[in-house]
Amino acid sequence: VQLQASGGGLVQVGDSLRLSCTAPGRSLNRNAVAWFRQAPGKERMFVAGISGSGYVDKYGGSVLGRFTISRDSANNMVYLQMNSLEPEDTAVYYCATRDFVLATVANEYENWGQGTQVTVSS
Repeated sequence: VQLQASGGGLVQVGDSLRLSCTAPGRSLNRNAVAWFRQAPGKERMFVAGISGSGYVDKYGGSVLGRFTISRDSANNMVYLQMNSLEPEDTAVYYCATRDFVLATVANEYENWGQGTQVTVSS
């Protein structure tokens, strides 16, 4: 399954970005969808995820209160709204899916997008 992540860019500290994830030709509506990020030389880390039902979401500790994940079922999209961006948020952001139940570990996800670069300049 091909996932498409988009919305990254170069921003300044305190700015906002919204990342988008979709799967052309396939519904995401029963999949748990998560965002991970990977900075150079570091492991891929869980950022946020939403369950297949849309009723459960989870966040990594460093983004709690700043990032919000949401699902737009009508348009087959999952968004990651990122506010109050910090230089430490600089990474490639990936969206990933698995069947229904949300997980926070990367190797539990079956499908991955190509990633979108987020760079926060100080």
